[in-house]
Amino acid sequence: MVYSCYILFSKSKNRYYVGYTSDIEERIKLHNSGSFGYKSYTYKASDWDLFLIISCKTIEQAVFVETKIKRMKSRKYIENMKKYPEMIEKILKEFHI
Repeated sequence: MVYSCYILFSKSKNRYYVGYTSDIEERIKLHNSGSFGYKSYTYKASDWDLFLIISCKTIEQAVFVETKIKRMKSRKYIENMKKYPEMIEKILKEFHI
C-alpha cells in the first residue's frame, strides 16, 4: 500500500490542513463532506483542494513527514515546499528506512 502526506487548502478559510492517507481522493471527499465531525479542523469548510502531495515509502514515513510539517507551524514553510521541491527531498531523507 502506498501512503502519502498531503496538504489541503481552503480558499474560503484561507487555511492549510496537513494529513496522511493511502487514498487521497477519498480523503478529500471525506474532508469536504464533514465526515470527521464538527470538532475536526476541516469541518468548517467544504472547499478543501489538494495543494501538495508527498509520496512516501511507508506509513511511518508519511506520519514523520506530517509531523515535521505540523511542527513548523508556518504557512510560509508550506508554501515554500511547493516552490522548492528540494525541501521535500530533504524531509524524506531525514526519515531513515
